[in-house]
Amino acid sequence: MDAETILRIKPALTQYLHEFDGCFGRCTTRRHLDTYVQGQLSALERKSVEPMADAAGKPPRTLQEFLGLFRWDEAAVRDRLQQRVARRHADPRAVGLLDETSFPKKGAKTAAVQRQHCGAVGKTENCVVSVHLGYATPDFHTLLDGEVYLPDATWHADRPRCRAAGIPDDVVYRPKWQIGLGQIQRALSNGVRFAWLTFDEGYGGKPPFLRALDALGQTFVAEVPANFTLWTKTPAVLYRAHDRERRMGRPRQFPRLKVKNNPPAEVGDLVRSSPILRRRPWQTFHVKEGTKGPQVWEAKHLPVWLKDENGLPTRPHHLVVARNVLEPDKIKGFVSNAPEATATETLLVVALSRYKIEQMFETTKGELGMDHFEVRHWRSIQRHLILSAVSHLFLAEFHEAHGGKKSRHDSGPGPHGDGPPGADLEPQRTLLTEAGGDDQPAPAYDPTTHRPCRPQPPQANLAASARPRRFLEEPTHLSLAKLVAL
Repeated sequence: MDAETILRIKPALTQYLHEFDGCFGRCTTRRHLDTYVQGQLSALERKSVEPMADAAGKPPRTLQEFLGLFRWDEAAVRDRLQQRVARRHADPRAVGLLDETSFPKKGAKTAAVQRQHCGAVGKTENCVVSVHLGYATPDFHTLLDGEVYLPDATWHADRPRCRAAGIPDDVVYRPKWQIGLGQIQRALSNGVRFAWLTFDEGYGGKPPFLRALDALGQTFVAEVPANFTLWTKTPAVLYRAHDRERRMGRPRQFPRLKVKNNPPAEVGDLVRSSPILRRRPWQTFHVKEGTKGPQVWEAKHLPVWLKDENGLPTRPHHLVVARNVLEPDKIKGFVSNAPEATATETLLVVALSRYKIEQMFETTKGELGMDHFEVRHWRSIQRHLILSAVSHLFLAEFHEAHGGKKSRHDSGPGPHGDGPPGADLEPQRTLLTEAGGDDQPAPAYDPTTHRPCRPQPPQANLAASARPRRFLEEPTHLSLAKLVAL
């Protein structure tokens, strides 16, 4: 935004930032919030502390102290941001998006920096990695949370180095999926509700994470790695000992799997050689229409059973294997705990909606300077990430209020994050239509691909303490066996 636009929206921005007044103990500290957010929204080429302070006529040292030394509650800022999203942008079709991003950095003094995979440059590089939770509805999307990932060997185990970088002793190594789970739980506690959660294989490949989401009653569609194991037929379980075992006095744990059971199979092996999958035809879907033409995907769908924490089979889950017709050798696998009657179309459109969080990262880095930070201490970086989310929420609301809503006839999300900004995600309408020209004969009716959508249930009371599983379409009375032909 240029200076003229900033002046024009100043009243709305001032009113918006008053939402966070209670997070600052002193009014002098609170004024720096205006300076920081206006600097991120400005047309400055570089949006680090010094140019933003110079543009506002403030000493750069003061803005640095605002990030690192001044007393204010950054956790309360994040909570109020999430409560505003829950209050103003609740939607029964909302999708939560969990992903990570990276910031290339030189040297070894910046908190949590190390050589690791850096998505920003596509290779191993010296960088800081952060985990983020996004929120997307058909007409709106924003970041809800962001947290720096603390590496294990190079930082957690070296507490003197941590103290030198301002990392408190109670901040310890946590796997990225545990950071993401904490962010989801915080958002739920602040009233945010997700019809779905989706994430890549870095999170979907962690069974404890999937079990924790299921325990929360949260429906998900998770990309899983090729070595993810599951059953395509439910294994037999023993719940009591046989008479011979009791006579022999063998102490055995129950329930347990029978000895003669097929072992769980890896998803990669199923894709290559499973007769069950081979017998199922590829279903073809138009995922979106864009400037480069339609994105066409093919998918197969079957019921599977995962392992619980005791190695026993869970209730039925969904496995969707999908490929872009332009890249038929790159097959992705997705697992979901959605109700049994959920259509393949719905699972696929949720799985491919992750492009929206990539758009959020692109906006917060390219437009708001989230990757321009030059501070080194832990608290400063954490606060910078939260303030970037505050700026992004205002930008998203400004866009929504000034023509940002998309037509209900727009296409669904693209598979590679290259869809237009604000591309719609609305599973009530036909987002994924079968491929083929208008002059082709109508295909025979098949309930697995032509199941009509049902009306959406009313949104639950956000203040309610219960968190029932949510999904984008109501289940029908059809069984999974009828929906997915063997």
